[in-house]
Amino acid sequence: MRAFARLVARADGRGGTVLTELHGETPLLLRQTPGDAGAATVHVVGGAAGPLAGDDLRLEIDVGPGAAVRVHSVAASVALPGRPGAVSRMAVRAVVHDGAALHWLPEQLIAAAGCAHLAESRIELAAGASLSWRDELICGRYGESPGGAVVHTRVDYDGRPLLRQSLAVGPQAPGWAGPAVLGGAPATGSLLLVDPSRPVEPATVDGTVARLPLAGGPATLWTATAPDAHTLRAHLTV
Repeated sequence: MRAFARLVARADGRGGTVLTELHGETPLLLRQTPGDAGAATVHVVGGAAGPLAGDDLRLEIDVGPGAAVRVHSVAASVALPGRPGAVSRMAVRAVVHDGAALHWLPEQLIAAAGCAHLAESRIELAAGASLSWRDELICGRYGESPGGAVVHTRVDYDGRPLLRQSLAVGPQAPGWAGPAVLGGAPATGSLLLVDPSRPVEPATVDGTVARLPLAGGPATLWTATAPDAHTLRAHLTV
């Protein structure tokens, strides 16, 4: 299955945000929902199970100068097996202009047994843009080993690289559960905050949670592992 969705937001000139384009295709459906004053809130609704191996899903986001958007999902995404040898893909491309803000806060991605999934995000931030970007991966449903999943995130700030991050888990990723990667934890994730008005915080490590300032912009990256999704979410809510 192939699906394309697009979200375009612009400032309304009165301190708020309007969605000038909101388009989706099953199973990648977009719905505007009530939200905070000044920001438009959109939920991604899964119109079918999956993603299944062989699915190709793409989402484009464009947040204009002065606009603000919050993107959530109504439920976790469960990557499932499909055609033998096929890979499911979810690609997100986002452009955030000067003075704009994007908050990407979906529910978790669950790598079910037998899946082969690629989640790829590419974000371009203008100088003066703000971003909250959370990725959470659960390695298998309850009591099962995960399939193969790769999560790749690429962020540029003011035309320069800010973050290049990849994580692979599952049978085709040797050592993923070892001490150098997840240390046996079934849940992992990261939260990137880019905010020109917020002081960059120093690097710290507290148990399985690490905070790292990034050199390429006014940004801080939190990474964490956890025994379950609930604990992981608590680590990545700041």
